[in-house]
Amino acid sequence: MGRPRIVIVGAGFAGFHAARTLSRMSRNRADITVLNPTDYFLYVPLLPQVAAGVLEPRRVAVSLSAALPGVRLVLGEAGRVDLDARTVHFTGPEGDPGTLGYDRLVLAVGSVNKLLPVPGVAEHAHGFRGLPEALYLRDHVTRQMELAAAEDDPALRAARRTFVVVGAGYTGTEVAAHGKMYTDAQAHGLPPHHGTRPRWLLLDIAERVLPELDERLSRTADRALRDRGVEVRMGTSVKEATHEGVLLTDGGFVPTRTLVWCVGVRPDPLVESTGQDLERGRIVVDPYLQVPGRPEVFACGDAAAVPDAHHPGSFTPMTAQHAWRHGRIAAINVAASLGACARRPYRHRDLGFVVDLGGARAAANPLGLPLSGLPAAAVTRGYHLAAMPGNRVRVAADWLLGGVLPRQAVQLGLVRSWSVPLDTASPELARVGGGPGGRSGGTCKDGKDSKGGKDGKDAADGAEGAEGESVTEIIDNTEKAQLAGAEPAPHTPAPAPETGSRSGRSGPGTGAKRPPETGRESVPNRSARRHSPRGPDPGPEAHHEHHPAPGPVKRADIPAEGDS
Repeated sequence: MGRPRIVIVGAGFAGFHAARTLSRMSRNRADITVLNPTDYFLYVPLLPQVAAGVLEPRRVAVSLSAALPGVRLVLGEAGRVDLDARTVHFTGPEGDPGTLGYDRLVLAVGSVNKLLPVPGVAEHAHGFRGLPEALYLRDHVTRQMELAAAEDDPALRAARRTFVVVGAGYTGTEVAAHGKMYTDAQAHGLPPHHGTRPRWLLLDIAERVLPELDERLSRTADRALRDRGVEVRMGTSVKEATHEGVLLTDGGFVPTRTLVWCVGVRPDPLVESTGQDLERGRIVVDPYLQVPGRPEVFACGDAAAVPDAHHPGSFTPMTAQHAWRHGRIAAINVAASLGACARRPYRHRDLGFVVDLGGARAAANPLGLPLSGLPAAAVTRGYHLAAMPGNRVRVAADWLLGGVLPRQAVQLGLVRSWSVPLDTASPELARVGGGPGGRSGGTCKDGKDSKGGKDGKDAADGAEGAEGESVTEIIDNTEKAQLAGAEPAPHTPAPAPETGSRSGRSGPGTGAKRPPETGRESVPNRSARRHSPRGPDPGPEAHHEHHPAPGPVKRADIPAEGDS
């Protein structure tokens, strides 16, 4: 009998630690393969510091090849799992389909942005789950501050300097705290205009900031945010998002060009393809992280509903602290299923939480001891350095330099708005204007080419221009967009429209042009996302004609992804 084949889908906290533990335990007696869209492990808790210019992007990205010796890395997006055939179907980064066979499978696909049925959010908001989104937010915030400094209209200047964050959990709280420091530092180097200062709002329908934490930590974080100048509005959320701003549930309207969506996460839709029992979108497993009826399949992390030994009848929360421990126990039980050791049930009691609020401000309760201020900041950064599997010296060096040198507020222009749609099942990947074969839209996670429409014609991706469009029109549209603060979409000449197309949609192959954009770049359709049967799509957004920055293009032939 040959060496057992172990396939781990996903390299987040759970998948990474599962692979590392198995690599150490197997001692080259098993073939371990990690399937992941990127070649790095992303340390998500430090993403707000990337968006705020504290850390460089590579500091939070740890090379999988370097950190997992003896583990085979396959780049690709898993689209379907066939449990009967024991195969995982995926699409490679260049659009080529692939299949991986396994003797043991570990599903650790993690989570994606959680969507709510709020009008306009999918078109005008951006999530904060992946490195591309953090890079985009950093560019976008920098650009709005620079445009505001050159703006003569006081109302538009104030709107550009207003930033709205929805969700007062870990991510939203840290984004607002670090973002306010970043824009305040940038404002000092820009010409003042009638006292207009950067304005940050943190919204949540909960009664307090960080509702999942101890009330003392919540008060500490709330006080730190308010002291910094962040407007904290509890019991309030977004009722509707438009190009001009957001309508709040309390009836107020906030003019803004920036809406950051941090309301939470939901399990990756891939787990639905398994056909197994789900608990709020998470695949149900036993205390040994095995899928009932499938002894060769294990699941862990945000994609798994793991019984909480300390709270019978409930499941462990979707946190990084649980995820990486899930991965370790899953690896031990995979080895046990192969006769290498005894299996172990998952048991873990939280050791405390840390929230970095920027500078010398933080909230932490290590081992139940509530801390604030400088001691909490020291504990928080010490915890992050200990938890990171690599790049510790580089991260510490950036922190030291950040304490004595000013931040660099520049636009890199690497990620556009249409590259990071909110309703994507792959926040770790930025969508590109040209997919395999030079066409736009990329590839679908189900292994199919991203050719939208029932007739197989190219999907409309929102790219400007078409064959035959005059250079004068292109320049005119680009100048209008730039004057309004938008990043014009890439002009990609497309083939002439094909006769007999049944799609009837405007796109690169139809010769149709869009109106010039204002303030925000547009997002192409999400033909590259993983399809999920979550109800009918509302269809093309006709009201976009009234909004110069239409955002994502909705299509009737792709079902919408709703809340789990």
